[in-house]
Amino acid sequence: MPSKQPQLGSLAIQAPSLTPKTVHVSPSTCHDISVFKDLMNQYRKLDDTINMRLNRTTAQYRDRERSGLPGKGDVEEQACAHVWRELVANWSRRKEIVEYCVGVIDQSLEEKRQTLQNAGDDASAQRRAKGILYAEEVKRNQIHNELTVETIVRKRTFDAFRSRCRYFEPPTSDAEARKWWDAV
Repeated sequence: MPSKQPQLGSLAIQAPSLTPKTVHVSPSTCHDISVFKDLMNQYRKLDDTINMRLNRTTAQYRDRERSGLPGKGDVEEQACAHVWRELVANWSRRKEIVEYCVGVIDQSLEEKRQTLQNAGDDASAQRRAKGILYAEEVKRNQIHNELTVETIVRKRTFDAFRSRCRYFEPPTSDAEARKWWDAV
C-alpha cells in the first residue's frame, strides 16, 4: 500500500488544503493585530501566487480536455473563469473580515472615549484612559490601513490576471463578479 506523503513544492501552495479550517473571526481576532494580519496574509496567498495558479489551472483544464472531458469554451477561457471565481470569493471574504474588524475597533474606540469622558477629575484615571484610547487609535489606524493594502493587492492581482486572460470577461449574469471587475 503506498504511503501518504505530504504535498511538496509549488503544488502544496497551489492545492487546496485537504483539511480546510473554518476561521471564526471574533472581536478578539480584530483586537490582536498580529492574529488579524496573519489571517489576512493567509487569505492573500491566492493573490500572491496568481501566475502559478493560472499556470496550474490551465494545465488541469488541458489535461481534462485530453482525457475526453471537454468543458465550455477553450482551455484558457475555462481556466480564467475558474481562477476569477476563486479571486472574487477570496476578495469578498477579505473585504467582509476587514469591514467587520473596522466596525469592532471603531465601536471599541467609541467606548474608550466614553470612559475618558466619565473619568472625571481623577488625573490618574484620565491618564490611564488617554493611554488606552491612544493604543486603540493606533489599532484603528492599522486596521484602516488594511483597506488601502487590500486595494493595492487587488489591483496588482487584477493586472496580473488581465495580462494572462486578455479576452476574459465575467458573465453579465454574475453580478458579484461584475461588481469586482468594474471596481478594480
